[in-house]
Amino acid sequence: MYKIESFEKQMFAMYQLSNEEGTSWITVCPERGGIIIGYGTKGQEKLYLNEETLYDRKQNIRGGIPILFPISGQLPNGQYQWDDKHYHMPNHGLARIHPWEVIETYADEEKAFISILFESSIGTKEAYPFDFEVIFTYTLKEDQLFIYQTYRNVGSAPMPIYPGLHPYFKANSKLVSIDTDAKTYYDYNDDQTKDFTGQIDLEKLKEAVVLENKRAAVDAKFDDVDVHIEMGKDFRYTVLWSEQGKEFVCVEPWTAKTGELGHQDELIIVEPKDAHETWVSFQVV
Repeated sequence: MYKIESFEKQMFAMYQLSNEEGTSWITVCPERGGIIIGYGTKGQEKLYLNEETLYDRKQNIRGGIPILFPISGQLPNGQYQWDDKHYHMPNHGLARIHPWEVIETYADEEKAFISILFESSIGTKEAYPFDFEVIFTYTLKEDQLFIYQTYRNVGSAPMPIYPGLHPYFKANSKLVSIDTDAKTYYDYNDDQTKDFTGQIDLEKLKEAVVLENKRAAVDAKFDDVDVHIEMGKDFRYTVLWSEQGKEFVCVEPWTAKTGELGHQDELIIVEPKDAHETWVSFQVV
């Protein structure tokens, strides 16, 4: 029987979903951007987390699996134009810097899940002038983490999105082998498209690199870890990033490349009163 426990840590409400043996789990902090801060399999934590950044509301969290919505990545000077008006948007959007609401929890013999909600407000409309409801359902089944996503447009104007996820996996090595069937990758360090040979060394790279997925599953390997990622067809890109001196590697499913609100080539447009649904799953082998 799976179980769900809620507890408080440094004034934040936490929810932990786990299997009966306690060998697989996910831990969620809804107040801090709906973030997953822990994902364990075979009794071992797989995610990196800088707890100081988690408990300091003024900082962006370094670690866990931040939610990127309505955009993934950055915008030139943090600005974009829509319908002849100028707006400012933080890096990676708004979801990770606003609290989410828990709307449902459930556990039985096969799985456990928690559903959380992020809604538009006066505060979000200053940066993103759309009415929305975003629901994420985190499901733990055996050692697999499923993230089901619903992006609902409750307004009267078409709504542009290109969401993503930003998981930080524990890693000692920065040498990442990744199987996506991609032949090239784009290097944001020098803005060049380069041949992809199956491995990328992130050790001395300050900025990220991005590969276009040629199929709906990606396998990334570093140290003795093998991360298997499956995803809906919207997640066309895998972004790789790390930080010198920090023991993590980010393997990030994105739906478009950075700056897309300016390019507007690959936007997902959610029509009024409609919803866009998609999903990603992670499994550490």
